[in-house]
Amino acid sequence: MTQQESIGVEYLDGPAAAQAEDAIRLVYAEAFTEPPYNETEDDVAATFRRFRSQTRKRTFRGALARTGDGEPVGMAYGYPLGPSTGWWDQLTQPVPDDMRREDGRRTFGLMEIAVRGPWRGQGIAGRLHETLLAGTEAERVLLNVHPESKAAQAAYRAWGYRKIGEARPWEGADVHDVMMLDLRQTAS
Repeated sequence: MTQQESIGVEYLDGPAAAQAEDAIRLVYAEAFTEPPYNETEDDVAATFRRFRSQTRKRTFRGALARTGDGEPVGMAYGYPLGPSTGWWDQLTQPVPDDMRREDGRRTFGLMEIAVRGPWRGQGIAGRLHETLLAGTEAERVLLNVHPESKAAQAAYRAWGYRKIGEARPWEGADVHDVMMLDLRQTAS
């Protein structure tokens, strides 16, 4: 059996993701303390303070990949953007009002997706992405990606995402590429 064949991917709603926080945090910390992200322990702690709040959203969706013996190897999570989201305000150049319009269903915000080093390059991120978005009613998916993360950029482009701008997603952050996937086009 290959490593990929022994990996299971499960869908998580908010309460299930909250229960799996340690596994999700392990994957996140391992992936995002590496270059080009270089997150510190404080950065990881801040992410998981937000994560606890995010998992309480009724519309939260997550996915967790594990080996057959339960070792976490990948994760993804997000939720639809609400009408008062600040996501669009982070862009370095404004976009048209019609693109910015949110109603709590139109745009799924992909907050995080990561796979631990030894399991990369096996299609696990794609399986996480598919599991996360399966059954969503959103028209599109929006994400931020570090421009120096070439593997992530390539995966997103292969999945149909296109760059729509640049943003500084939080104070002090590097400028990230903002990418969007039109789910109406991929469904046809």
